[in-house]
Amino acid sequence: MVADGTRVPQPELPGPHTELIDTPGGVRLEQLVTGTGEPVTVFAHGLAGDIAGTRPLGSAVTGRRVFFHQRGHGRSDAPPGPWSFADLADDLEAVADRSGATRAVGVSMGAAAVCRLLARRPDRFARVVLFLPAPLDGVRPTAARDRMRRLRAALDAGDLRAAPDAGDLRAAPDAEDLRAAIESEVPRDLRDTAAGRAYLRQREEQLRRDGLAPQLDTLWQTPAVPDEGALQAFAGRALVIGCDGDELHPAAVAERVADRLGAALHVYDRPDVLWTQRRDLRERISAFLNAPAGTP
Repeated sequence: MVADGTRVPQPELPGPHTELIDTPGGVRLEQLVTGTGEPVTVFAHGLAGDIAGTRPLGSAVTGRRVFFHQRGHGRSDAPPGPWSFADLADDLEAVADRSGATRAVGVSMGAAAVCRLLARRPDRFARVVLFLPAPLDGVRPTAARDRMRRLRAALDAGDLRAAPDAGDLRAAPDAEDLRAAIESEVPRDLRDTAAGRAYLRQREEQLRRDGLAPQLDTLWQTPAVPDEGALQAFAGRALVIGCDGDELHPAAVAERVADRLGAALHVYDRPDVLWTQRRDLRERISAFLNAPAGTP
């Protein structure tokens, strides 16, 4: 707990056993299923994210929860590129159809994938939550592009330092380079706390293990949703959540997505809500998804 009484999130425990599933498109995806019963909610993480990062968002959501690694993440396949958000939407649809999901939670890139699927199948989900949605027009903020370049540079530096006698074509990225690339994910005043250090250590391990598929860079060559007007056909309920002051996910994008979907909108007055407002965020998501049918 920090000086102002804000509760600091505790380090994540090692993840439980996951499974690989086949999809109609031939891409195997890694998924984790928790909870039991109906309804079923599918969770789609953001760029360079993972299942562990989305699990806190669903901890109070009722029913079965299906978390999956997007292509190019975790143990999921990374088929030859280029990739598009149509591909991500196909993957999401496959996971949702297989599990019978009627609700979806998307984070950043995952939120854009949800929107792409809704543009094609506006009746696919009854309720969706979009947290820090990525732009739908294909134009990423400069800060987001710079972050990706820093991450890739740190990881590529490890490739170049591979020891010829180690029998491994990939070496661990330089710890300082990688730490510098990811430390902005933790508020400055929490980086030296036990929780902050544990989070950064786990993120380093995840990125060393999974890397970043080069095909991910091709996603933004075309808009995530070419016809945003198609989202107006969505007849379900949507909640869009943004943050003021988030350079990677401008609040204006959340406002635009909410307008297209006719969604409820909540904008936090500062970024880093997974650190500073985690309980409120979790309760806000679960209250929306757990509401009885017919509730706004």
